[in-house]
Amino acid sequence: MAIVDTWEYYLHHFDEGLGLVYERFVLNDFLRRVREEYGIHTVLEAPLFGMAGVSGINSVALAQDGCRVTLVDDEPRRVQGVQRIWQLLDLPVHLVYTRDWHALPFRDDSFDLAWEWAGLWFLPNPEALLRELVRVSRRVVFVAMPNRWQVGYWLRRWFLDKDFFQHVDEGWTHMGRVRRILEDAGVRIVEEGVLDVPPWPDTVMPAQEVLRRLGIRSKALTDRFSGEGWHWSTMDYYLGKDPELYQRVMRYTWLERAPLPWQVKAVWAHHRYLLGVVDKSR
Repeated sequence: MAIVDTWEYYLHHFDEGLGLVYERFVLNDFLRRVREEYGIHTVLEAPLFGMAGVSGINSVALAQDGCRVTLVDDEPRRVQGVQRIWQLLDLPVHLVYTRDWHALPFRDDSFDLAWEWAGLWFLPNPEALLRELVRVSRRVVFVAMPNRWQVGYWLRRWFLDKDFFQHVDEGWTHMGRVRRILEDAGVRIVEEGVLDVPPWPDTVMPAQEVLRRLGIRSKALTDRFSGEGWHWSTMDYYLGKDPELYQRVMRYTWLERAPLPWQVKAVWAHHRYLLGVVDKSR
């Protein structure tokens, strides 16, 4: 099963792996900081896909903090699956289906925060979506994409999952390009950096699958990364089934939290981001 086709599986099976749970937790902490600093009450995430694993739960932490969350997707079956997940979480959400990313069905200045995570390179017209995020935001825009400079990206690009890159436009990993579009649309960038900097490379697949694709046949290693003892689910944490999960995972944040310039961390970071405030008066 190709990595790009796993979203249907994860809408029903929530065991995502350590790397994805780590990614969600550090993203949650970042979003909560943004909410506090900028007084965020209404949120648009478009598209709701981009991160691997369970689709549509990137904004759960904001909803838990009382924000009104709107999510946009272009796949009806995924919309239905994400709706079921939010019902399971007993959280309100407004899910919107669209076939037109260059004209989102919202009025100007509808949201305090408009954002996307790693989804631009899947879209037919990413520049139009970026301009729409600016149009519908009255306060903050946040954009993050995979970091093309880190080791795991190139390991995946040339050895582990070459087929994936036939389905995406890698040009949208160039954050300078994204920055120019946002600034031209009326955003003043106030923060640039990296997120998701664990001590392992970003391969976007389970560890045992990485071993298999690299031709490493070690029962000891395979057992280490599989079985009942290797279960990592953000949904279990959200549902209260694994309340200690955050503490276990955040033990790996020593590099994330190291007092180093983000440019140094970029050698290993899985994602780069831009955070900007909207100034349409220019």
